[in-house]
Amino acid sequence: MREEAFAERERQMQINMDDLAQFNRERWNALVQAGVEYARPFLDLTPESARAWIDGNGKGMLANVRGKKVLCLANGGGQQTACFGVLGADVTVIDLSDSQLEQDRVAAVHYGYPIRIEHGDMRDLSRFEPASFDIVIHSYSINFVPDPHAVFVQVARVLKPGGDYMVQFSNPHRFSIREEIWQGEAGGYPLTALYQDGEVTYGDDHWEVETASGDKQRVLGPREFSHTWSRMVNGLAGRGFVIRRLEEWMRREPNAEVGSWAHYTQVLPPYITVWSVYRPDVFAS
Repeated sequence: MREEAFAERERQMQINMDDLAQFNRERWNALVQAGVEYARPFLDLTPESARAWIDGNGKGMLANVRGKKVLCLANGGGQQTACFGVLGADVTVIDLSDSQLEQDRVAAVHYGYPIRIEHGDMRDLSRFEPASFDIVIHSYSINFVPDPHAVFVQVARVLKPGGDYMVQFSNPHRFSIREEIWQGEAGGYPLTALYQDGEVTYGDDHWEVETASGDKQRVLGPREFSHTWSRMVNGLAGRGFVIRRLEEWMRREPNAEVGSWAHYTQVLPPYITVWSVYRPDVFAS
């Protein structure tokens, strides 16, 4: 009966999946097959290294997670789930890519922890009961949907009051200042596009995937969307999320070669992490 219920859920997902979800599912499945780094399960974790990852690299953002109900939102790949599983959390993962979810199965079998695996869209968490999670971890994926507010509404429904929500997103300025364009010391990295919400268009929509062995191949990437600072911050605040900490990711290489990725990240940090706590009482007031 359990297998039949799972098959029916998969069938309904195919019916309900819109064109964007279908396209991005196919693209992420292809990226997994190509060996993209985000789909390589963490299979050499220790409790210490897992703790360092979930703790915001020493920032002390989460207390003991043993027994906590954790939702890894659009976080297939066997990385985030492995960190929480190793530390004894009650882990659930939902992801659009069935190939990504297979990596979560690999990690769970490797370490021997139980996991709930759900194939679905981050914009629809209706399969989960209200206030059923203590923590929602949402590593970089929200830029693959056009409206982050739709996701925040879903997270607010399934997260317990006082629960933690970590979300990562692309610095919206990154889509206006491209790392592959360097005009020398005099020109720097020029502005090439308007600062706005909306779908991102590149001159080349392929990703260059470097495998674990060092081989490279070009794979057509998923559709991606820019979310401005006001859209992200106001969207969180408007749903009752109180921001605890904001982190800007960059390569810490003081002598990085100009025009390199490491140099670019010190001019414009490309990735932002926001830690927040769900306080619906604040929203109500």
